[in-house]
Amino acid sequence: MQLSGIRQWISGAAAVAIVAMSSNASAADDPIRETALRLENALDARIGYAIHDTGTGLGWEHRADERFPMASTVKLLVCSALLRQGQVRMKKAWQIQQESILPHSPVTQNLVGKQVAASDLCAFTLKTSDNAAANGVLEVLGGPAAVNAFLQEIGDQTTRSDRNEPSLNEGQPGDLRDTTTPKAMAGTMKSLVLGSALKDEPRRQLTEWLMSNQVGGPLLRAGIPGDWRIADKTGSGGFGTRGVVAVMWPPQRAPIVAAIYLTETTASMDERNAAIAEIGRAMVKAVAP
Repeated sequence: MQLSGIRQWISGAAAVAIVAMSSNASAADDPIRETALRLENALDARIGYAIHDTGTGLGWEHRADERFPMASTVKLLVCSALLRQGQVRMKKAWQIQQESILPHSPVTQNLVGKQVAASDLCAFTLKTSDNAAANGVLEVLGGPAAVNAFLQEIGDQTTRSDRNEPSLNEGQPGDLRDTTTPKAMAGTMKSLVLGSALKDEPRRQLTEWLMSNQVGGPLLRAGIPGDWRIADKTGSGGFGTRGVVAVMWPPQRAPIVAAIYLTETTASMDERNAAIAEIGRAMVKAVAP
């Protein structure tokens, strides 16, 4: 059964009681869900999110167990998998060929013929979402199968990687390839940035790259206060797919983890970006002390 609304991210009888209350709550009791339902109707879209306040233990969910196309949010997982493999693999060089250059390869298109370390490819991938760089990291890593093995190792039994750029962005409704659920992706993001899935130095490097994201401005970054720090990865694809996965640090507060996905709409990119920013504003309202 899909439960939407507010829930406590704890186990045992208390969790059962709180989940039961959340399933009976109206949208008016939850500004995030109210916003998501309104946007689903306005955009004729399917929206899912899982948001977790690591300080209070409270969580907010809507369609959190439904599958959504990852699109470029998978790049977070690709680079995390490489970081987990260690410095030897990170230093491995990849030759940038002209035939490797895809649409939206803003850095690698200027480096054709060069040998580039996998660590630099990850920097390009997470800072600019460079598609050719992402494929280079995948090749060094060992392809989608290596990403899936990594996910299994860190306890994500839901998320799956199947293809490289650009086909992973197709987003065909009902296609399980290259999909995740908001709950699974939020849990994995928490494990990577705040948990023990990576050792200290790789975790610091991943967080630094994500904080330097240059293409996330119109999404969650547009919906949160300017004094919140954020590490995020965005994605877009076919059938109106748009998404963002983030860890946010409000001042004097424990981090907030969020995975928000939107798909199956004909809304413009600007409209989809604005929708995610609006969910972000509702999130800020919900977690405000």
